[in-house]
Amino acid sequence: MKEISLLDNSLRVRVYYECEDCDYEDNICISFVEECPEDEKIFLAGETNIYLTPDQAKELAMALVHAANASMGLA
Repeated sequence: MKEISLLDNSLRVRVYYECEDCDYEDNICISFVEECPEDEKIFLAGETNIYLTPDQAKELAMALVHAANASMGLA
């Protein structure tokens, strides 16, 4: 599991392979956990999970790398 803290540590993003769901195609989880006052929340729930297929996860990763490279003047 990889965890990244964003927004002054009020939002934790966890990315992991959900081995219990290995029978499903969308078994890669992006979990958003918010620990902040209700009026500052982005999501309705304290924890929101999005499940991706391996191809979707790779596409998202490539889009993030492309945006980061563009931001750094590398694209």
